[in-house]
Amino acid sequence: MVPVSAERWLWIPCVPPKQRCWPSVAKVIDVTRTTTPGAGGVTLQTRAIGADGRLGVDAGVEAGGYTRAPAAMKVVLLAPAYPPEMPHFTRGLAELGHEVYGVGDSAAQALAPGVKRCLADYLQVPRIMDEADVMSRVHQWLRGREVDRIESLWEPLVILAARLRERMGVPGMSLDAVLGFRDKQLMKERVAAAGLRVPKARRVRTAAEIWEAAEQIGYPLILKPIAGAGSADTHRVDSAEHLQKLLPRMQHVREASCEEFIDGEEFTYDTVCIDGRPAFENVAQYLPRPLIARTNEWISPVICTVRDLAQPTIRPGIELGRGVLKALGMGSGFTHMEWYRTRSGEVVFGEIGCRPGGARLVDQMNFTCDIDLFREWGRAVTTGRFDASTERLYNTAIIFKRALGQGRITRHEGLAEFKRRFGRWICAEELLPVGAHRRDWLQTLVSDGWIMVRHPNWGDALELANIAATQVTLYAGG
Repeated sequence: MVPVSAERWLWIPCVPPKQRCWPSVAKVIDVTRTTTPGAGGVTLQTRAIGADGRLGVDAGVEAGGYTRAPAAMKVVLLAPAYPPEMPHFTRGLAELGHEVYGVGDSAAQALAPGVKRCLADYLQVPRIMDEADVMSRVHQWLRGREVDRIESLWEPLVILAARLRERMGVPGMSLDAVLGFRDKQLMKERVAAAGLRVPKARRVRTAAEIWEAAEQIGYPLILKPIAGAGSADTHRVDSAEHLQKLLPRMQHVREASCEEFIDGEEFTYDTVCIDGRPAFENVAQYLPRPLIARTNEWISPVICTVRDLAQPTIRPGIELGRGVLKALGMGSGFTHMEWYRTRSGEVVFGEIGCRPGGARLVDQMNFTCDIDLFREWGRAVTTGRFDASTERLYNTAIIFKRALGQGRITRHEGLAEFKRRFGRWICAEELLPVGAHRRDWLQTLVSDGWIMVRHPNWGDALELANIAATQVTLYAGG
């Protein structure tokens, strides 16, 4: 036996996680090395205690996919516990052996046990959105300590992370580069300067500027916040009368983008980049496009990843996305872009963020390839490597459900039958239980829960999604 200190080194598997499903590593016990003549390397057997308390055993060939990685990299992660996907990114960094220093406004005792286990230290701040205060507190907290990375995957905090990096001299994307991913008007100007098709748009701050922009751009148009996230406060405006009624609802938005409405199908282009180069790429289609889904409560919105990225209808969008990454000076990390394909086949840029898509999109991508992108993101931003397989095995659809009625969930209909018929294709399901209060469907795409399915064939995946959308129903009342 050759003991391996969990505080100094971890033997990290570099083969597709579908062949190896580790729990979060809490403690490495030892590594046994056995020379195997003619096998091309040394067989390694690692014993570790997982975060769930169970003993795990893993084996492989050193020359065939294992790497000895130092566990000394210190990573500051802003908001390690929220939104809901963030604990998985925290876990991914910890599983790679890095020391994770969390910063958030949740009380330390309120953090989930899985998050606490993954953190080397945690700084609670009064208000995570108070940029100046957080900058001061983090600087004081880290005084005397060297850190290797400062990261955030939550859109409202990417600027703060960039400012902290610049103040502390930590590698990563510059503030100027991050601004191009956060400010929608600056974003479009930089993308357009690279010769890529973007909607005509203007930055507006007052009602007078909105009216002037509408006159220039014409109807229909889109009005949305300059620094918004998702489709919050995003509106399609079809006429001057419609704009007149909408303006009072936009008074809380300090800066907005007034832009040309693009009529077409809407897709994502998602990547994990290393120094601006996509190491992993994904495309998903919105069904229907988000603006329609956000204005009709009865719709069960669907997002479906595309298995075949080589098809002629998808390739132009991928090439557009790669051009956007270059135009904006992307570094290392996740990106989430939206783009349109018109009836004529033209592809048009929508917007992009230097962070992952929300609403379980990372889970969809994981189920599409049977990999762990939470961990591979951590590997990309710390070591500049992406070791998982990029082979796409499935089209993966998520169906968001909205209950009929108001108040608390009273029953589910059709769910048991759906599981009985299609259980082999169901990845996961997280619907609100009976007794839970309905969520505000206008404030969250996740709404009252979701079902995730996958299938190798595109048509079959969409059929499964349609059945879940139309035959599984939640009811609320009281």
